[in-house]
Amino acid sequence: MHVRRCTRTACARPAVATLTYAHADLTAVVGPLASYAEPHSYDLCEEHAVRLTVPRGWEVMRHVGDFPSPIPHADDLEALADAVREAGRAETVTRTADGDALTGRRGHLRVVPPSH
Repeated sequence: MHVRRCTRTACARPAVATLTYAHADLTAVVGPLASYAEPHSYDLCEEHAVRLTVPRGWEVMRHVGDFPSPIPHADDLEALADAVREAGRAETVTRTADGDALTGRRGHLRVVPPSH
């Protein structure tokens, strides 16, 4: 299971909020944890989300209430690997009259013998 961590330096707590800056509006928005990590947003633990301060002239818009704990989910790459393993379990082989294998199929992959 993959748990996103707070992006603040030396903080290893799990992230529960996402910070996004709206530079044109001089606003920092702290809301519930986004579904996916984005390059221009920052994941924050509850302490850092609540204590965030901004420069003079900026405004902070915060989520009202408690930040829900993130639901851990399997990494997308792990899910893909599991799907490939599952597809690879079924094996079929086409054979000639002599019993030689012509082609083999393992899940979504096909093995074709070299031509002689």
